[in-house]
Amino acid sequence: MYNKLGRFLRIFFGCHARPDRSFYFKGNQFPICARCTGELVGMLAGIPIAVIWGYPKFYVVILLMLPLVFDGFIQKLTSYESTNIRRLFTGILFGISFIFIIIYFHITCFKGAAEVLKLFSDDPGKIEQALDKFI
Repeated sequence: MYNKLGRFLRIFFGCHARPDRSFYFKGNQFPICARCTGELVGMLAGIPIAVIWGYPKFYVVILLMLPLVFDGFIQKLTSYESTNIRRLFTGILFGISFIFIIIYFHITCFKGAAEVLKLFSDDPGKIEQALDKFI
């Protein structure tokens, strides 16, 4: 079972699972690297965060993604080598923000669908009321 889960996680995250960039527990390598582990933790944490506190403004979501982007690109383009702890924390921020991006995508889809429905509706006000219930 663990091999199947590990394979799924590597495919889902597109993870290289390099041994030098992975965590170990009791001598066993995690199935995904430190950055992807952080993203997974962030996604799992992002759901209750969004439920309890809601979601931030979109620019804040983008700002939460930037540490991972900068850390990854600076490492790729220079001789700088990130640490697994830094990869974990930037991954967590990215994972949390990814959940918020999904929420924004959901809202955008509902608003787009409402606009289309208004074109064919006799009472656009009812569509707005229905939309307010979902968003």
